[in-house]
Amino acid sequence: MYPRIQRPVRFSTSQSANHTQNDPSRPDLFYHLVAEPRPMWAVSFLESYDNKEEVIGWLPAEGEPVFEDFVENAAFLPLLHHALKTGLAEGVDDIQRNGAIQLQNGWMHVHDERNIPPLGRIGDPEDIIATVLVEDGEINADTYQPMPAYRVCTSYGVTKLTEGLAGRLKQVLLDHREKR
Repeated sequence: MYPRIQRPVRFSTSQSANHTQNDPSRPDLFYHLVAEPRPMWAVSFLESYDNKEEVIGWLPAEGEPVFEDFVENAAFLPLLHHALKTGLAEGVDDIQRNGAIQLQNGWMHVHDERNIPPLGRIGDPEDIIATVLVEDGEINADTYQPMPAYRVCTSYGVTKLTEGLAGRLKQVLLDHREKR
């Protein structure tokens, strides 16, 4: 069963000469029309389409697709987790660093920003991207553990990261593209 999202995303293949659409509600998301094996919208954080590994998932291009039609790309998750682990190791995100300072010692969840839990509460398992150990207010990125229940698309939308981690993910995707 695919996730259900209230707001449908509607596109027609004739809307764009270059076959790329920007999401009006999420400027960080792009929809690229790909024809193989059948016409699909490849959902990505990158402005151009190069390969399927950098795609978050797919939506059918025919009709009026909604996110319950979303098909997750399993090849994307290793890139996501690599980006987050290296970003946490290098301290690129103020939100995560400040969370570690507040916690001081213990395990800290890295939550998807699409559905932030109330203060002091644990988020929904499908919205917890990973868990890391915090020691003396510092994130120990070597303890990064991806959460197996995490989903890149839920009823709250597609993956949404904090600014620092989103920037790192975009850089990892571009670096991966260049290495191919």
